[in-house]
Amino acid sequence: MTTKRLNILIPTDFSDNALSALNYALNLYADQQCTFYVLHSTYVNDALDRAFEAAYTDDKENKVVESSLTALITQTLAANANPNHQFEPLRSAKELKKAVKKAVELHDIDMVVMGTKGTTDAVDYLMGSNTVKVLRDIGDCPVLILPEGYTFVAPKQIAFPTDFNRNYDIKELQSLKDLADLNQAIIRIVHVKVNNNLSEKQETNMNILKNYLEDYEHNFDWLVDSNTKAKAITAFIDEQKIDMLAMVNYKHGMLEGILKEPVIKSLAFHPTIPILVIPK
Repeated sequence: MTTKRLNILIPTDFSDNALSALNYALNLYADQQCTFYVLHSTYVNDALDRAFEAAYTDDKENKVVESSLTALITQTLAANANPNHQFEPLRSAKELKKAVKKAVELHDIDMVVMGTKGTTDAVDYLMGSNTVKVLRDIGDCPVLILPEGYTFVAPKQIAFPTDFNRNYDIKELQSLKDLADLNQAIIRIVHVKVNNNLSEKQETNMNILKNYLEDYEHNFDWLVDSNTKAKAITAFIDEQKIDMLAMVNYKHGMLEGILKEPVIKSLAFHPTIPILVIPK
């Protein structure tokens, strides 16, 4: 486990879902020296509402938000007293994705932990519209996404789907290895077979991945290709009781592919475990 003090960003709208994300992070990093930055965005989408807010309620709202953040941190400290943890409130008038991006840059954030809300829109139902926007806008910081109402379970098995078509580097995999370190988790590398044999490129990338993870407990799971990769991975998660899913967010990668698969439009891929989204 790293001895470096970690900076963890927790966006909040003071909902139960956001509180669940905060509690998950506190449990996940219970034995780690951390500073938790609790961020609330006061951004209002409608132009008329923004004008009214700026003219009449800006100072009042700022005080309410600051008071709410202070109260949240006070309650958190009372319920989860931990000498390893410190808290810093952050308030921003920027849209959430921009607020998160700025906070990541200003405070050297190591991980963003955020909850999701289900909606009737297909992709938004998967992750929540704010979460999708953050993923699309954030730079090189990993994001841990929690399903709505998720209760903490120590991640002992982390699934890492890959098609072996891309060579991951050590820096990209660091957040995956760091999370595995926290609970001595096994990393289960998942490949959905399309062809019976790997290409030379895939073989090379698989061996590089093995070398990167040689100091971590890991294995390779080969899944038979079904109608969609999403269905195959979802079934694997359920059958093997996987605690966390880790995916690299790069163009034309598996995460993007799953998000665009027709199964998403039928809401068949609705994660019930945390997802670590690793920046490209």
